[in-house]
Amino acid sequence: MRDEEARNILIANDRGGYTVPNGRVYPFQWNWDSAFVALGFATFDRDRAWVEIETLFKAQWTDGFLPHIVFWQDDPGYFPGPERWASGTDPLTSGITQPPVAATVVRALWDQGGVADRPRLEALFPKLMAWHRWFWRYRDRSGQGLVVALHPWETGRDNAPEWDRPGAAIDASDVAPYVRRDTSHLDASMRPTALEYDRYVALLDFGRERGWDHGRIAAENPFQVADVGLTMILLRADRDLLALAEALGRQDDASDLRERIALAEQGVDWLWNEEVGAYGSRDLLTGEPSGFITSASFLSFYAGLKHPDRDARLLGHLDRIGARVRYLTPSLDPADPGFDMMRYWRGPVWAVVNYMIGQGLAETGHGAMAERVRRDTRDLIQTSGFYEAFDPTSGAPTGGDDFSWTAAIWLCWAGR
Repeated sequence: MRDEEARNILIANDRGGYTVPNGRVYPFQWNWDSAFVALGFATFDRDRAWVEIETLFKAQWTDGFLPHIVFWQDDPGYFPGPERWASGTDPLTSGITQPPVAATVVRALWDQGGVADRPRLEALFPKLMAWHRWFWRYRDRSGQGLVVALHPWETGRDNAPEWDRPGAAIDASDVAPYVRRDTSHLDASMRPTALEYDRYVALLDFGRERGWDHGRIAAENPFQVADVGLTMILLRADRDLLALAEALGRQDDASDLRERIALAEQGVDWLWNEEVGAYGSRDLLTGEPSGFITSASFLSFYAGLKHPDRDARLLGHLDRIGARVRYLTPSLDPADPGFDMMRYWRGPVWAVVNYMIGQGLAETGHGAMAERVRRDTRDLIQTSGFYEAFDPTSGAPTGGDDFSWTAAIWLCWAGR
């Protein structure tokens, strides 16, 4: 029954070559949403899965940049819409990016389909490679193989507490009045605060005023955070892109990818916080660690990192957190005083993050914990439906309903 419901959600949210996350709140194509959605389509329509990714990359900029939103059709009620971003591109897009999960998804499609999909892989590979090179060029600000976020939206974890201190440097005093769509459709207590949103818009305006010159923005931006989530996801994606390069015999690209993987494997040491015993983000401008344990802290397994002492401490945190909540993995450690089980990325469980954590745990030999994460995700969806996120203590739904990537994760992993 749930399988059919999940498929129907993807079909209903299909806008002809791309899928919206939720028609009422998010009416456009989102970057990492689409990648996860392709995994769901692949369980019943492999051609449509490839089309989802191919459509996304039609919006790639000439320098390899892949935006976080593609405005294939206008929706005047949405803020910030294409007129605020003013990218000047065709199609119109935003000027920031999102976690690079696309290469990992394309590898999954390739592994499932093999030789018959080679023409599609050959067409997509240079575009994936160009996007990864864009990250290497513009977002490795420390030269350590880490990914620096220049906007909280780029992390996919919009209002995570890791951005609070770095965000204080953002001057939002001149932001023109605006009307948010999210709080007109959803309970404001579940969403980012007005101050957080003002900062988001101020950074948007900052980039637009610099003509979306990513080199200049990277040098001047008031918000620069080496994000643990982006870094681990890119490291994983580099490994998957390497496998694709080898399959296609692209030796020069494979060599470059090996170098970047080795660099990142060393660089992530800077994100390990010995005091808290977990990986976390760091403010690049001050060098200060966030000090928070979030669900992104556990993406080291997904990134393929193996460090016995650190892994043991991370698994210990999962055991501890799992004893405090009914469902893993809350987006913020419930022991943190700022934990809020219903406010977006300050407590709720997200199926896509659980998918990455669960996959990583399984691949690195931690089968029992991987199964706990998968089972909890399944039970959340069975109990509450295909919502954007879930309260880890009760399972209550938060955010938008009929959510595409939650349906996709059910089909490809949680419901199996």
